[in-house]
This record gives sequence, C-alpha cells and structure tokens, in this order.
Amino acid sequence: MAYDNVCKYLAERFPEQFVQWLLGETVVPVQLQPTELSDDPIRADSLILLGWQQQILHLEFQTDPETSIPFRMVDYRLRLYRKYPELSVRQIVIYLRKTNSERVYQNSFRLERLSHEFDVLRLWEHPLRVGSDLQGLLPFRVLSQVDDPAETLREVVRELDAIPDRQNKRELAAATAVLAGLALDRGLIQQIMRSLDMKESVIYQEWRAEALREGLQQGIQQGIQQGEATLVLRMLQRKLGELPTTVEAQIRTLPAQQLESLGEALLEFGSLEDLNQWLTCL
Repeated sequence: MAYDNVCKYLAERFPEQFVQWLLGETVVPVQLQPTELSDDPIRADSLILLGWQQQILHLEFQTDPETSIPFRMVDYRLRLYRKYPELSVRQIVIYLRKTNSERVYQNSFRLERLSHEFDVLRLWEHPLRVGSDLQGLLPFRVLSQVDDPAETLREVVRELDAIPDRQNKRELAAATAVLAGLALDRGLIQQIMRSLDMKESVIYQEWRAEALREGLQQGIQQGIQQGEATLVLRMLQRKLGELPTTVEAQIRTLPAQQLESLGEALLEFGSLEDLNQWLTCL
C-alpha cells in the first residue's frame, strides 16, 4: 500500500488529531472530499474544514521530494479559491522519509508576477510524543526525530497494545507497520510487531497484497535476467569455447541492459581477451 495512502487514511480517520498536532487547535473539523478539486485527474491528499474558523487545512504527504510540488500547491490553492472563495487556506506539505535533498526546503512557487507560499514539515526534524488523545499519530512516531527507530517502534507497539478499541488498534498497528518501512527493514518490523493482530485490517491486507505483487514482479524480472544471461553465455561458448568460471559468474550478475549490449558486442569478439576487455570497461 502506498505510504501516502496510509497517511490519507489516518487524516480522514482522525482529522481532529491532525488539526491539534499541526495547528494547536481543538476543534470539531469537517472532512472535505479532495475529489471536489479534480477538474483533471489530480487530487489533494487531505482537506479539513475548520468550521468555526472558516478555514481549510490542506495536507500533502510526500514520501520523497518532487520538482512538481510547488506547482501542485499553487494549483490546489487556486482550485480551492474557485470552490471556496470566502475561506482562508493553510497548506502543509509533510515529508515522510529523511533526505538531504534541498527540495524539501522549497516552500514557494514563483512565476513572473505570480507568487505563492506554503508550509513544509520535515517529519524527521520534529519529535512526536503523543498521548492517548492523539493515538492517530502513533504511526508517524518512528519517522519523527528519534535516536533509535527500532526502539521507538517497540515503544509504539506497547502503546498500541494498550488501546482498548480493537478496530482502532488493528488499523493503527497496520498503518504503523507500513510507515515504519520507510525507516526499518520489513523483517525487523514484523519481528517487533508480531504480538499485534493486524490480519483483519484493511491496511494490512492491502500492504500484504502489494508486497506479494512486488515479490512476483521481482521474480519475473530475475527470471528474465537469468534467461538472457544463459542465452548470452551459450552464444559466447559457441564463439570462444569454454569460459572460466569467474567470467561466467560475472556475466550471470549483469543487469538485463548490459546483457543485451554484450549480446550485440560478442559478434565482434575473436578471443577471450576481447571478452575480458569488454567486461573491464563496464
């Protein structure tokens, strides 16, 4: 399951907690439908209407920075103005995965005389201690400013285990498992979280299905690569004779694109030295 989809689910399920976290306000918010902005196939991640303040909180969750973010934010803002011209808007881009890219510091869009600014939150720069009133934020703890993500995940598991509502516990546990994948190995996550029952969670089921699809795709790619390697080796053996085991092993590790190039280049080989020289140039 895509990381931003998990974040969208959490914002839709616990909008008041996101408002309290990001704005420090205790209100009863109303969730707007991001599809209301979709003149084209483009949707905001989360739109939260702060009723009595007549303000919209617009959240965008980003795993990694993209050059299109500033334009998307001004585009969303103009669409919101077209739909709700009387309401003010607070826009926040929340970056999930730690990076050194300068793009995560971009908070404005400039085009000739057009100028627009928005807020940026780099999650790894902010400590996130949440109590029982902000349980919907627990899945973000591992990605926040912590010394040891694995130990933080163990702390989150203990807090999740204490949640009395079984449905909330399952969904929050599954969301935690997915988002923790941005900081920890999946095997370690499963080991730490094995005590929690997540199997009936919608998030967990989609996460598992995606993992299976990824594994199948990797298997297909590996099969294609191995088949191409075997074909190229047979062609080389017919042209040059038996190959040294070290050379054969090296060829079997080549990616598909290099195997394709080797398949074309070997037509010009006259000796094993030609092959060794070609491999040396990689």
